Amino acid sequence: MPPKGLGILLAFFLFFSLAFLPKERPKPTLYLIGDSTVKNGKGNGDGGLWGWGAFLPAHFDTTRLAIRNAALGGTSSRTFRTKGLWADVQAKLKPGDFVIMQFGHNDNNPLADTARARGTIRSNGDESEEIYNPITKQQEVVHSYGWYLRQYIAEAKAKGATVIVCSLIPRNQWQDGKVKRASTDYGRWAAEAAKQGGAFYIDLNSRVADKYDAEGEQKVRATYFNAQDHTHTIEAGAKLNAAVVAEGIRDLKKCPLQKYLAKKAG
Repeated sequence: MPPKGLGILLAFFLFFSLAFLPKERPKPTLYLIGDSTVKNGKGNGDGGLWGWGAFLPAHFDTTRLAIRNAALGGTSSRTFRTKGLWADVQAKLKPGDFVIMQFGHNDNNPLADTARARGTIRSNGDESEEIYNPITKQQEVVHSYGWYLRQYIAEAKAKGATVIVCSLIPRNQWQDGKVKRASTDYGRWAAEAAKQGGAFYIDLNSRVADKYDAEGEQKVRATYFNAQDHTHTIEAGAKLNAAVVAEGIRDLKKCPLQKYLAKKAG
């Protein structure tokens, strides 16, 4: 048995050794924000429908990167903020984290209807309109779709996070054998907002639409959607969209999120 003084010295040595050991830095987190096309329901495939966020982790090394799917069905770029969902994410953001956002499917709704009151002004401008919100029973200033995206970008960057904006995935809507695209409205506004805010941008709408057009309307309808839903994908469609998001990240120039991507097979 060591003398009492030696035991005390050993205890102090052990304490200070542990106290000054280099601490393992917490791994960064990738937060996904958006609507039901990113996370449908609780994200477990209820009704056979899935958002692409459920399958994005398969494309990353999750031993080095945490992924949190904070998207919520039914939200627009406006209501994801007004419902407090963005505040929850923002409070958790730390330097080195990442945010991928995809909104737009629900932004093309009335500003002040009694059902949802979730619409935004259709532009990337600085227009605003004060309305009485019949859901919250309060006055509210509603801004443009692009304005909300720019706010998310600025606030995430202020916390030291890297931001990637995605244009909305295409719906299962076709015209003359080609899937309808959002290149003249929400896709264009998302690209403009990303550029103005200094965020990375993935034209997810065009990338997925290119794949749909190549496979053809009949195959796309049968493979990626069910007959009752023209917006939400089944598992195969969500997996395709997740793969396209990962592909888009891989193609970005100097995006720090790339280093966490899983290595391509082969």
